[in-house]
Amino acid sequence: MLGAAIVALATPTALFHVGWSTLLGIFVGSLPGLTATMGVALLTTLTYKLEGNTAILVLVCMYVGAIYGGSRSAILLNIPGTPASAATSLDGYPLARAGQAGHAMAVATTGSALGTLVGIVLLVVLAPPLADAALAFGSFEYFWLAVFGIVISGRLTGGVAPLKGYIAGILGLMVAMIGSDGIHAHVRFDLGFDAMAGGIGLIPAMVGAFGFAEVLTVMFNPRAAMSTGNDARPRTLPRLADIVANRFNVLRSGVIGTIVGIIPGVGEDIGAWASYAAARRASKRPELFGRGSIEGLTAAETGNSAVVPGALIPALTLAVPGSASAAVLIAALYIHGIRPGPMIMIEQPDFIYSVAAMLVYATLAILLFGLSLTRLFVQILRVPREMLMPLVFVLCVIGPYALTQRTFDIAVMVVFGLAGFVLRRMDYPMAPLVLGIILGDLLDKSLRRGLTLSDGSLMPFFTRPISLVFVVLIAGAVLAGMPGVRKAIAGLLPRRRHDSHTFGDDT
Repeated sequence: MLGAAIVALATPTALFHVGWSTLLGIFVGSLPGLTATMGVALLTTLTYKLEGNTAILVLVCMYVGAIYGGSRSAILLNIPGTPASAATSLDGYPLARAGQAGHAMAVATTGSALGTLVGIVLLVVLAPPLADAALAFGSFEYFWLAVFGIVISGRLTGGVAPLKGYIAGILGLMVAMIGSDGIHAHVRFDLGFDAMAGGIGLIPAMVGAFGFAEVLTVMFNPRAAMSTGNDARPRTLPRLADIVANRFNVLRSGVIGTIVGIIPGVGEDIGAWASYAAARRASKRPELFGRGSIEGLTAAETGNSAVVPGALIPALTLAVPGSASAAVLIAALYIHGIRPGPMIMIEQPDFIYSVAAMLVYATLAILLFGLSLTRLFVQILRVPREMLMPLVFVLCVIGPYALTQRTFDIAVMVVFGLAGFVLRRMDYPMAPLVLGIILGDLLDKSLRRGLTLSDGSLMPFFTRPISLVFVVLIAGAVLAGMPGVRKAIAGLLPRRRHDSHTFGDDT
């Protein structure tokens, strides 16, 4: 079925859309301040007139291209174009400073392509049985699934205190409660404004939190300097020896990235860091990590790219996003008449394979553009941000307004942009906030439906087998974030000799 889907997309029109949307995604990811989520959100507002499958193809290619494109600025500027490329800069920038920028970008391109391919295989293998298993989910299970997504995304926001992640997630849930409830259409928390009776739109909120807030953050921070090391190796093609030597590294990082992607709301940056840490532990030369390691660069790029198909597994089968960008894709699916969730394998059994085929073409496109247009990307990074950011702000305004033609949505975008900028300055993560908005409706409806089915009893929320599993996982995640519990667990473990070259010391 995957082969049939690949052949079905091999039309001139589809290939044209693959080309321009992937290239645009690479540009978006390459420019610091333009994240993958922002790119997908802004492009979603411009795809209303496209046919459903074509629109999803364009957005998937934008997603894949933007995650890959972040490696360009991470290597040349030491500034990740997207958060997913933060781990890439650890070894990519030292290689560029050593005169191997072209080689580093070739390694990153190969790692991204191979990581996406590993994720595609796991998407095709895991999505159908997961959709079948999701048919056993009821209101009780979906309630805990929503809670699990918010707790996990709050717990795994690298470098940020878990409490701040939880607070951001709860703020998102509070925003989701605004407007008419999904069962009785009772208006809540509208503060007397009729425009708020319909709730806060996902696209305006997300464009504000990830778009306008990013514009403000970029303009607030000092300009980054491009690496000035002479590229002694101008070739931009990967070496076969590097690919063969890193074959197990690629496979391990691809599997780790896909698994991380499946966890709701975690994101590509955690996939990159987890793969990087695993590669360092398995390496025979861990001392090179952070100083220009090909192994480290390969692991980081393979891991973050594998998260993309991994994040689409719960998005398609459970309608729960594995990342912020996947959340926007869920909104786009609904806009174009495709209903993700457990019924997708019954209503549209071929769609998962169509998405896998879209990912295959996007992967081929990043290989083609990544290996042939390296010098062009270097020039794009020289675009003055004073010229770029006003253009991005205009798109942030036009995008939400195009959805409903309401000036209220522009106001929502501005408010969330300002709030997102302030929260970022205080080190609050945006992913749990947005995920709270997305999952708030699912959590609210599932809780109330479950209470209706159980005549007000809470027992089924804890006694049903799948619900009990989620309760244990959530409790474990919360307890693992408490310093006292971590110290107690550390006291039970055997002491290890301190190693000055640990993963934590370098990051």
